Amino acid sequence: MFLPAGSRDLTGRQLVNRVAIYEKFQSVVNLRNYQAIETPVIEYSTTFTNPYAGMTLKKMLKWFDEEGEIEVLRPDWTIAVARALANQQSDQQKWAYAGSVFKKDHAGVESHQAGIEIIRTPGLYGEYESLFTAVRFLRELELKQYSIELGHTEIFETFIASLELDDVIASQVRQAMHDKRKDEVYRLVREAGDEQTARSVAELADAFGGTAILDKFGKAWKNNTELLSVIQELQQLAAALEELGQDVIVDLGRVKQLPYYNGAMFRGFLAESGAECFSGGRYDELYEQFGGRMSAVGLAFDMDVLAAAVPASQEQERICLLTDEHGLIAAEALRCKYPDAVVDVRIEETAGNYDRVYQVVQSGKGYEVVEK
Repeated sequence: MFLPAGSRDLTGRQLVNRVAIYEKFQSVVNLRNYQAIETPVIEYSTTFTNPYAGMTLKKMLKWFDEEGEIEVLRPDWTIAVARALANQQSDQQKWAYAGSVFKKDHAGVESHQAGIEIIRTPGLYGEYESLFTAVRFLRELELKQYSIELGHTEIFETFIASLELDDVIASQVRQAMHDKRKDEVYRLVREAGDEQTARSVAELADAFGGTAILDKFGKAWKNNTELLSVIQELQQLAAALEELGQDVIVDLGRVKQLPYYNGAMFRGFLAESGAECFSGGRYDELYEQFGGRMSAVGLAFDMDVLAAAVPASQEQERICLLTDEHGLIAAEALRCKYPDAVVDVRIEETAGNYDRVYQVVQSGKGYEVVEK
């Protein structure tokens, strides 16, 4: 009644955790030479709904400005950062951001992210740096049980490029592949193409699991130069992560949910809950809408998921100092005696959860502490 649908207040441990992990994220990216960037929370809708970005206006929080233009609350950091950096003359290649995004398809309309963008770098540097930063950050959070999933846009896209599907059917095939509905993928492709292509595309729905899948399909596609190159790229990334001791899974049938992805894609999943804690990939084509093409790779962490998952910190001792109004100054001075404890000064007793309770009482011209 008092808040719009999807809005929420936050209190307690998860909020404290979120503040703490933002601080750790900032420390990690600072040490890896990222430069901070912040974009306005209000943008024009066309930044996100054009053919390059491909987002849906229906899911955004929007209104008309005085000129009749549609403005929105920022629904995506990657696109907003691309707008900001497209004409940036700086030599800086690594950028980091943190803040909220707003979309109606979330459990709450506001979600909290922190992420990195790496531009104008050669080869697979952006992929390596993104994944290595993710590993470092999750280790700093003491999250050890998680998997990193690797995929690539060009596998699925290569198979269906020759089918000349209309937009409706292409969307249906992508959704069926995303949902791993193998029979539906086969039916849709078979109706638009031939038996062999239908079988090959449908097989991708099952191409999910450990890195051995890369060897299997590398052999199957040894005569297809384009697909073999993709497999070799994923093998390089997987080998690097495994050398760091990370659990790696592969999804060769993963499809891009937004049109601007055009290369490797990756996600992180927490083992205990299965929740997605980060996602990202390569999106060189995104910058074309702002006047030029450049290499761009990055990922975003879901700070709400991470805040709920980080291990509980060691509880600090909780101390209560009871006094009267005249003893407040003395009680404040006594805080320095307990530098590592949470100290609550009160003038009336309470049923608070304290490890120790002391009475600060007047003694002569001063005050002394008496344990209750």
